[in-house]
Amino acid sequence: MNKALVVILAAVTLDAIGIGLIFPILPALLREVGHTTDIATILGVMLALYSACQFLFSPILGVLSDRFGRRPVLLVSLAGAAIDYVVMAFAPELWLLVIGRAIAGITSANMAVATAYITDISSEDERAKRFGLFHAMFGIGFIIGPVLGGIMGDIWLRSPFLVAALLNAVNFALALFVLPESRPGRRDARFTWDTLNPFKPLAWAFTFKALIPLMAIYLIMSLVGTVYGTSWAIYSEDVFAWNGMMIGLSLGAFGVFHALAQAFLTGPAVARLGERWSLITGMAFETGAMLTLAFASQGWLLFLMAPLFALGGIGMPALQSLLTRQVDADRQGQLQGVLASLVSLASVFGPLFFSFVYHGIRPVWPGAIWLVAMGIYLLALPLMAGIRRSPRMSAPLEP
Repeated sequence: MNKALVVILAAVTLDAIGIGLIFPILPALLREVGHTTDIATILGVMLALYSACQFLFSPILGVLSDRFGRRPVLLVSLAGAAIDYVVMAFAPELWLLVIGRAIAGITSANMAVATAYITDISSEDERAKRFGLFHAMFGIGFIIGPVLGGIMGDIWLRSPFLVAALLNAVNFALALFVLPESRPGRRDARFTWDTLNPFKPLAWAFTFKALIPLMAIYLIMSLVGTVYGTSWAIYSEDVFAWNGMMIGLSLGAFGVFHALAQAFLTGPAVARLGERWSLITGMAFETGAMLTLAFASQGWLLFLMAPLFALGGIGMPALQSLLTRQVDADRQGQLQGVLASLVSLASVFGPLFFSFVYHGIRPVWPGAIWLVAMGIYLLALPLMAGIRRSPRMSAPLEP
């Protein structure tokens, strides 16, 4: 494994830990600064705001990284994140926390640049495997982050913000002193206000006919992926009467198996089955797991389903690899920005949709939430039929 890949994967892991640190203490912090115990609406607004900022700024950072290079954009976003977390650690008022979460959403859009970096340093045949490693490292970070944040939050409620700031500072140092530039910016790079339009890259993406069904599948998979964060905890409380420790253990098991599958199974699966059939296989495993969960009557079944859900994780890296084949090297950053925006859109509307549905079905059959998610997943089947490996296409460069 080359040094550049090791460094960028380490940076991704640290970034994910920093993001995950905040989740366990955010509700308690909102109660403290908001002076109220009814924080559900405020929390929902903050989560939606975070994802909305990711949506607005992911294409922008992707475009800027194509024009000015990956490292400068990474450095600015990491420095901004470190400063932002320090400010949030000592924010005395709710409005400062809200602004801080918006800035955190903007800086977290650098994941589009990180995926573009991996595309730059990988051959076409290596991309699926390396995207699997990317998701695995991010998953590991999300396993470590919430556990560490919960422990530190019991010591001092705001301490996870300082640790997140420190991790971003370490990431900044890695990018500054160790990470080489993967793709220098174009010499004719020039900034225009038109570049700030987050919908312009989306319009650009729709000029590629082969991208449209793939992006639709990507959006569907991202939307369904939000059902776990939205419904898993409350579902396991309602159906199995689990406490916080059991919920944490189940999420930890899910995360560990998912990370292992993406790190070690994606590459061999794509080599043996190809990207299209790896995608189909992953979706089949995840659909089967959701169907089982809908009818589960014992809590141990959730732990048993963890490997099955994990096998479903090979689908997304395979889909990402398929997507990168559709555009030329000069537009990989722009493509990754578009994909990150689709994830952000799903992260804004998915939790709102699934929480509304769960509220309606909870008195009758809580497990039906998994059938709803499965039904949305199956909308991708007609689109899957038209996927073929197509030659890379290019569009005129934006001025």
